[in-house]
Amino acid sequence: MIAQPVDLPDATYLHIQARSIARIRAQNAWATARRDAQTPPDGAWRFWLLMAGRGFGKTRVGAEWMREKIQGGARRVALVGPTLPDVRDVMVEGESGLLACAARYGMRAEYIVSKRRVEFANGAYAFLYSADEPDRLRGPQHEYAWGDEIGAWRYGADAWANLDMGLRLGTTPQAVATSTPRVVTLVRDLVKRAQAGDPDVVMTRGATTDNRANLPEATVRALEQRYAGTRLGRQELGGELLEDVEGALWTLAQIDAARLDALPLGVSLSVVVVGVDPAATSREGSAETGIVVVARGSDGDGYVLADASVHGTPNEWGHAAVSAFDVWDADHVTPETNNGGEMVTGTLRTVRSTLPIEPVWASRGKATRAEPVSALYAQGRMHHVGTFLALEDQMVGWGPGLRSPDRMDALVWAATDVMLGFAGEFEPVRDDLAGALEALGI
Repeated sequence: MIAQPVDLPDATYLHIQARSIARIRAQNAWATARRDAQTPPDGAWRFWLLMAGRGFGKTRVGAEWMREKIQGGARRVALVGPTLPDVRDVMVEGESGLLACAARYGMRAEYIVSKRRVEFANGAYAFLYSADEPDRLRGPQHEYAWGDEIGAWRYGADAWANLDMGLRLGTTPQAVATSTPRVVTLVRDLVKRAQAGDPDVVMTRGATTDNRANLPEATVRALEQRYAGTRLGRQELGGELLEDVEGALWTLAQIDAARLDALPLGVSLSVVVVGVDPAATSREGSAETGIVVVARGSDGDGYVLADASVHGTPNEWGHAAVSAFDVWDADHVTPETNNGGEMVTGTLRTVRSTLPIEPVWASRGKATRAEPVSALYAQGRMHHVGTFLALEDQMVGWGPGLRSPDRMDALVWAATDVMLGFAGEFEPVRDDLAGALEALGI
């Protein structure tokens, strides 16, 4: 408690006292509220990998840990995210970010956009870096660092190596890495080091449900109903690092190697197709209707542009497919008609009678028809323009004999159409309406 100066009015004194009490409570809140898995490990580690599901509270952990270091005397620290907007929006200005955590403790801080840093009243600086620009980490020195979502760092190995070499100030420089699991080289190497007993690396695991008390129950319940038992659920919610499935036709490393943020300069799209793999029913627990947009570029490579898959009625997936057709100015829609026959084209025609449709019928097994598309990926000729977690999860998690995945099938239909011209793997189906229009010269 603060002793009241004799010349201070009672009202002013009480106001200061209340603010002091509130600040003390705020300062104790995190230390008492955090779970064991959110508490920094003991020991003289250099790297702490916190790998957990979405909603676990990883951002709060990283921000509070950094705030503690700055309060404890650190003066030069680094904040590194997948991109600069990610660092700003999540790590600095997010509701669980550094500024919010500092404010709870009455720490005065200001984000200086032009200097790419947060300046604290006690003289500390938190410098912002993007993993997309690893060379910016080559020279600066820091006492501590926080790397967020390292599994999404495009140049992960290079950015981490430069960050590591810059951790050379103070007596015990350390870095915290918070991330949802993803099988990329950087995450895999840190996990292997921790599991091998390397004293420099410690690892904490966690799931979305660990933070259930702080999440909307309806949200948690919906996520569990939707993704329980799936590879995507095990990774994004359960926090598991899932290695490639034996016999899978795709690997995440293969997809990542050819991934792009945007179409290459000078490349135009020769043909754009919306692949559709319709679900048999729209009941709860049934499969989704896969809707994937794939294009062939003027350079001869294939580009996956969008995953618009939905779980819904025929009317709902029909509208979603037509919407994807419009958004990407597609040439036609290629639906698979094994499961539904004329109903599939009929559904699409109900939404738009003039929609160009080139339906197909799968005449061979799934592995046989997927292998030519897989070969294109192995040759580096298929590029994902962006990240499509659910689609990629199905691709790397499917092997011969496993349940048919909807998004992957839609990708195969579209990629085969634009890149292989069906190559004898599928039988084009005669669209009666298209044939009639052609016969009339329309």
